[in-house]
Amino acid sequence: MLLTILYIIGITAEAMTGAISAGKRKMDWFGVMFVASVAAIGGGTARDIILGHYPVGWIKHPEYIMITCIAGVFTTLIAPWVVRNQRLFIVLDSIGLVVFSIIGCRVAIDMGLPPLICVIAAIVTGIFGGLLRDLICRQTPLVLHKELYASVALFAAGLYLTLLCYGIEDSIAIIITLAGGFSLRMIALKFSWSLPVFHFEQEQTEQGTPTKGK
Repeated sequence: MLLTILYIIGITAEAMTGAISAGKRKMDWFGVMFVASVAAIGGGTARDIILGHYPVGWIKHPEYIMITCIAGVFTTLIAPWVVRNQRLFIVLDSIGLVVFSIIGCRVAIDMGLPPLICVIAAIVTGIFGGLLRDLICRQTPLVLHKELYASVALFAAGLYLTLLCYGIEDSIAIIITLAGGFSLRMIALKFSWSLPVFHFEQEQTEQGTPTKGK
């Protein structure tokens, strides 16, 4: 029940941020609902398709796609408020990221898949919606640079699996993982933590031929 409530909060927040991205690209209401839904449930859809887990989440629970579409359209009416309260949505997004990661991991566990695949399923569930949102809106995918995002999904999945491996009750493991993953995300944002960045450029000769990399 806790995961379901937090999941609904998470997809609502993701849908609203997706709608803002669509608005910046001057999309119509259909575009807003599409981007909002992709941002919110795209990760779970990608995970289910990759793992062959059918029916996918929003087909089994069509109310989820109704929630994301309504949240997207509603955002068009309160967009200035959403932008002003960006910090609130960062908090909700962080909660959603950890919840999505746990759910992705849980789906793979229930399918009897090995731990590595469970972790990959968690990461896909956590980040793929935002990745698709940014690609559709022709933005550099936020989850792949600057902030610890995919790393938080990796941490959450690893922590959750470890707790289960040591015999911790599932509900307690979920709470500990939520607290740990959320804390890591907030601390990373506060202190601007990030992974090392690979930066590669090529120098050009007068004729325009690359000479060396640095």
